[in-house]
Amino acid sequence: MKAWQKNVRRVKPYVAGEQPQQKDVVKLNTNENPYPPAPGVQKLSEQFRTDILKKYPDPDVKKLVYALADYHGLGHDQVFVGVGSDDVLSVAFLTFFAGKKPILFPDITYAFYPVWASLYGIPFETPGLDENFRIRGEDYYRPNGGIVLPNPNAPTAIYEDLSFVEELLKHNPESMVIIDEAYVDFAGPSALELLKSYDNLLITRTYSKSRAMAGMRIGYAMGCPEAIAAMNAVKASINSYTMSHIAIELGVEALKDEEYFESVCRKIVDVREEVKKRLAALGFTGPDSRANFVFVKHNSVAGEVIFQELKKRNIYVRYFDKPRINDYLRITIGTPEEMERLYQALEEILGKE
Repeated sequence: MKAWQKNVRRVKPYVAGEQPQQKDVVKLNTNENPYPPAPGVQKLSEQFRTDILKKYPDPDVKKLVYALADYHGLGHDQVFVGVGSDDVLSVAFLTFFAGKKPILFPDITYAFYPVWASLYGIPFETPGLDENFRIRGEDYYRPNGGIVLPNPNAPTAIYEDLSFVEELLKHNPESMVIIDEAYVDFAGPSALELLKSYDNLLITRTYSKSRAMAGMRIGYAMGCPEAIAAMNAVKASINSYTMSHIAIELGVEALKDEEYFESVCRKIVDVREEVKKRLAALGFTGPDSRANFVFVKHNSVAGEVIFQELKKRNIYVRYFDKPRINDYLRITIGTPEEMERLYQALEEILGKE
């Protein structure tokens, strides 16, 4: 070891899904939206002047903050914007989890949570999901330094109703409860309606899934004014100029076409329901998905075998070599044409076994 390396912070990093660069790939491994963003976003993206790039963007991102607040019926001081929901969640971890008690999140959930906790020196515990991959609410009714739950959860795709979320809030009045709603537009009611009753609730969202803008990196949080002010103070202590001019403008434009947004979400949900039927007919089982992906295993062929065979055919899905889920595949909902290619490949692979 070189002398300077003794001062290096050592963490086990988050591993993102593969980003294949070859052509003719069916990419179903990172839960992106298979459809283009709203027509207004496409049109506006072609009109940007390059001279705006030489100036710093608004560090307070007021234009997008105000647009999001108006869209959701909130005060302008109730919205925080960041570079994707990962950035937003990272700032939230730094802001709200400075206590000595462990924070809580499930043992099977978004893999970035333990990375942030470890990186920032936050103690954490991971209550186990039950045998059906459901979160046991009672596991979170105990002293803690904060709670983080995705709803729907990832990678299981299970959605918990609002009564479940409200019970968590009632049992944890002294802790910040973060509900990560990256996939809620494909699921059911948001926890947004609970904000007016609970100041210990923070909701995070992303443009990467339902708004088909993963490459733009736009995420946001909604909470009480005091919570948002605290997050802005932490953000300003790290990097004020986080959001580009272009991301701000396109983020505002994306909110204007509600009809297109809803139609894309409906298409994805409709395809998802067909995917469940087709995969079940091929011998797959899994939790009932309420996200833009399914989480399934085959009744006789190992998940890793299917994963590798699909990859040979330029079809990418997500495989997790982890306890309890190492036979499962997470498959993003693509277009009907992409899913047909998946079905054909699976029939071929399973037919060989």
